Amino acid sequence: MIFGRIPQLPTPEEALRGRPEPSYSVPEQHTVLGTPLLGPYPDGLETADFALGCFWGAERKFWQTPGVRTTLVGYQGGYTPHPTYDEVCSGRTGHTEVVRVVFDPAVVSYADLLKVFWENHNPTQGFRQGNDVGTQYRSAIHTHSDAQAEAAESSREAYQKVLTGSGYGTITTEILPASDRPFYPAEGYHQQYLDKNPGGYCGIGGTGVSCPIGVAKADG
Repeated sequence: MIFGRIPQLPTPEEALRGRPEPSYSVPEQHTVLGTPLLGPYPDGLETADFALGCFWGAERKFWQTPGVRTTLVGYQGGYTPHPTYDEVCSGRTGHTEVVRVVFDPAVVSYADLLKVFWENHNPTQGFRQGNDVGTQYRSAIHTHSDAQAEAAESSREAYQKVLTGSGYGTITTEILPASDRPFYPAEGYHQQYLDKNPGGYCGIGGTGVSCPIGVAKADG
């Protein structure tokens, strides 16, 4: 691990204090899809939140998925209100890097999105993803309904079976309700980062093991 230290989540008492309002603004539109980042969104769309390592490459996987209306990256699952990127990377906020996916369930199902999620990272690594080490890189699904929670749990169980058969360890992915975990949009330069910087760093990569759910798959 970094300098021999094993990353650890802070307690609420140890977490940075944060601030009552964001210290930066977020762009209005998605640079690829041309849709509003923060809404309002048309009726009938649903929201999903996924953490699968560095959110730059993770976001691209989802905006390439047919049926996705918009994507934005941010911080979720921690204690510090309205954190900054530097604060999250310090390991003292408790957040993980998340992609929020707004999608049309008539075109792409939540199960399809779960397949994209599982197949584009290694969910057995704990507080890291490849060479990226830190609590902000942990794998997580933050659910927006009982149906999403049930689907996420079932998919984790199904994927664990095929991962075990391929020699991988135990999945460490957190599956928790989004209602208790506010989503804080990241700074503007992080939004659609790999569209703005086509040669930029993309640290995500899957195990090569197919997830036995859904039918849709994002192109690389």
